[in-house]
Amino acid sequence: MSVPRIELAAAGPQLSRLVLGMWRLADWRLGTDELLALIEASVELGITTFDHADIYGDHTCEGLFGQALRRRPELRQRMELVTKCGIKPVSANRPGHGVTHYDTRREHILRSVESSLRALGTDRIDLLLLHRPDLLLDPDEIAAAVGALRDAGKVGHFGVSNFTASQVDMLTARLPFPVVTNQIEISPLAIGAWSDGTLDQCQRLRIAPMAWSPLAGGRLFHGRDERHRRVRRVLGELAAELDAGADQVALAWLLAHPAGILPILGTGKLDRIRAAVAACDLSLVRQQWFRLWTASTGEEVP
Repeated sequence: MSVPRIELAAAGPQLSRLVLGMWRLADWRLGTDELLALIEASVELGITTFDHADIYGDHTCEGLFGQALRRRPELRQRMELVTKCGIKPVSANRPGHGVTHYDTRREHILRSVESSLRALGTDRIDLLLLHRPDLLLDPDEIAAAVGALRDAGKVGHFGVSNFTASQVDMLTARLPFPVVTNQIEISPLAIGAWSDGTLDQCQRLRIAPMAWSPLAGGRLFHGRDERHRRVRRVLGELAAELDAGADQVALAWLLAHPAGILPILGTGKLDRIRAAVAACDLSLVRQQWFRLWTASTGEEVP
């Protein structure tokens, strides 16, 4: 049982099809040795890609991960590190931020990457993402910053997160290097990417999207409105038919899409990670896939 790998784009990089997200790392309350054991076990299962952002855990998660990685620095050669920058939230750890805002200026990108490199204890970021589309985004500043980081060997590849299709089009037309992914919310309860052009664009550009909250932040299993109950009922039916867990069915539903979606797991529990890995071998026939779609939309396709 191991996770397959996928090329994000023709220009690379190659990542594990499942990604372990570090958004809630500070909430997991793991000691350094416990976190290291989780990282090692994930890598052995084939989950070699770890998703970070400079702001996660109120600017602490990268440092926690880096502390664990320093115990086994040779692991760095077996993993891919993804991080994001561009959001400046109000935080006691950043007293200069008087209002939450976005910053994609060259100076901030360079400074943020240097901070992430120090916190993670590494000399390179495999994939750097802009965390949100900046209302004052200047493509020339992006090109200057990322170009300098790529030339210095500090960043391997560049992508975006939460960008609309038109915003990605604007960047791809202006940047001298490729955008290799768009990290967006996708789940059986977050299906806007099918209608807003995002998944169409990913297939046209041949870039694989990364999916945050692939289990809808737990609402698939605990949400109380009619739509949640409808989706949960069908997930349960499919789980029984496939002899799998409902969470595995939800992940397999995303993995079935030809765009090559990479679900980002948000758990620090090894048993849930192992269950997610098993979902990579789970296949839904087309009618099963559309049953879940119909449960989400509340109506049959026309």
